[in-house]
Amino acid sequence: MPPIYYSLFVPALFVWLWSTGFIGAKYGLPFAEPFTLLLLRMLLTLIPLAVLALVMKSRWPGWRGAGHLAVTGLLVQGTYLGGVFYAIDQGMPSGLVSLIVGLQPLVTALAAVLLLRETVAGRQWSGLVMGLVGVALVLAEKLGEDSSGAGFSPVTLFWAGLSLVGISLGTVYQKRFGTGVDLISGTMIQYTAAAALFALGAFTLETREIQWSLQFSLALGWLVFGLSVSAILILMWLIRRGAASQVASLFYLVPPVTALEAFILFDERLGPMAIAGGVVAVAGVALVVTGGPRPVKT
Repeated sequence: MPPIYYSLFVPALFVWLWSTGFIGAKYGLPFAEPFTLLLLRMLLTLIPLAVLALVMKSRWPGWRGAGHLAVTGLLVQGTYLGGVFYAIDQGMPSGLVSLIVGLQPLVTALAAVLLLRETVAGRQWSGLVMGLVGVALVLAEKLGEDSSGAGFSPVTLFWAGLSLVGISLGTVYQKRFGTGVDLISGTMIQYTAAAALFALGAFTLETREIQWSLQFSLALGWLVFGLSVSAILILMWLIRRGAASQVASLFYLVPPVTALEAFILFDERLGPMAIAGGVVAVAGVALVVTGGPRPVKT
């Protein structure tokens, strides 16, 4: 495959895979509690990764490197996934969760300024404001619709916001401390750390009961092989090859893809104000990532 097609195909594949994570959560959560489902997902994912590590003779980092990877795992896997799954489990539409988490490029740009010394242009600050305004419009409409209590509670915004912070800081932290590590072994360490977090949540907050069914098995299988193996390895590879803010630009494509999937599969609909807000938010994120920030020379 020519390099130009390769560079387009891999990001497009990642966007599609990542968008299906919200759909997989929607299908799997009726049969298991969030931390229980995520713990099972992490444990099952470690099996094919261990096989890949043996076959590819992966190199393992030292204790310091493993510590950095564990922090990344707690952020990118633990905090991000935990927030997304709890928000969906408590009634927030998967398309709306995706839109909130889709603000990741904005938060990543801010974190990159502080941690990686990347610069943000004036138009990117304008995009930040647009993104916040857009999401505010979506939330205003959805919360207005759900004021009767039939839909999600505003408390779920905490979980969605926690997810947003986790994936944003995790992307920056991975770029700063984890780019020189073997992808397979590094991902295994991240998943092990996340599994420990999910085990703590499952054994302290949940019943750990699972209603096994064909739908749950298929959803779990996709979450393991489609997301936890394929999408995460692609994400780590992309982070290694590009600036943190440039990689984050891919996430602004996820909300519209997820919204389309949620509309087709679950008949999740957005009203006129929410659609307008979504367009404004996506445009704001696109404005932030256009051109990407430049590292400050020292």
